[in-house]
Amino acid sequence: MVSGNNTNVPNFILMGFTDSEVIGQVLFMLFLLIYLITVLGNAGMVLIIRMDLQLQTPMYFFLSHFSFLDLSYSTVITPKTLENLLTSNKYISFMGCFTQMSFFFLLVVTEGFLLSSMAYDRYVAICNPLYYQLIMSGRVCCSLVAGSYMIGFTESLVNVVYMNNLHFCNSNVIYHFFCDLTPVLALSCSDTHDIEIMIFILGSLNVMVSLTIIFMSYGAILSTILKINSTSGKRKAFSTCASHLLVVTIFYGTMIFTYLKPKNSYSFGKDQVASVFYTIVIPMLNPFIYSLRNKDVKNALIRVMQKRQGSRQLE
Repeated sequence: MVSGNNTNVPNFILMGFTDSEVIGQVLFMLFLLIYLITVLGNAGMVLIIRMDLQLQTPMYFFLSHFSFLDLSYSTVITPKTLENLLTSNKYISFMGCFTQMSFFFLLVVTEGFLLSSMAYDRYVAICNPLYYQLIMSGRVCCSLVAGSYMIGFTESLVNVVYMNNLHFCNSNVIYHFFCDLTPVLALSCSDTHDIEIMIFILGSLNVMVSLTIIFMSYGAILSTILKINSTSGKRKAFSTCASHLLVVTIFYGTMIFTYLKPKNSYSFGKDQVASVFYTIVIPMLNPFIYSLRNKDVKNALIRVMQKRQGSRQLE
């Protein structure tokens, strides 16, 4: 990506939030707090899963990667946003903008397919419990995670190649707090029709494939749960899926609202609120959604803390 060949604009200006210094400081403190909780929550989830032997199962293997993705794409966006809120320098280089965009797209697409892998894991656990260990072997789990990353990387590379051919010859002000696809496309003075179609097709395929896997998995799960005679058995089976269903609903709801529409429908206010929600707020909420409803994670945290206290006493 050589900026001089494709644009007369050496850098961009991210005008995502208010120019008011007071409001900027309030938002800085709020987003900093959210980001610190995000880092502690997701990093803590990864560490607990890695350190506790009883959590060495396929479900928690996927969950550890999910927490890593949440931590990663929040880190791609939030630090630069905090810098822009605290200082008057809101510039981001052409290369920095497209790097941020490519990493964010890679991580978001990967997370979407990882959610479908997690749904398949729940389907096997509830509908085929006797064959669970055989079907969800370590090799299969690693292949599903690696496949999710490969799809994300490939689509991110395709998007960057197409977006790199755009010309930015007039305004360099991006009306957003990070380099997202829609506001950058809206800024270009090139014909973006073909790129919009490509992005829409890829996005639609991502949503259709991953949601089809999720719907089919939960359709089979629901059918199996309804056949369970005991109320406690039904409640236990459903509780293992409730957190994942909530995360899927929030994730795909905001993504569909934001990306599966043409660039001329971009709304500075509405789209910005949705973007803040899925880039900054959701990564903070996910560890709580999974841990607060999950006794295994709570018990693992207690065991890890007791183990650390025991080792300190021995010292």
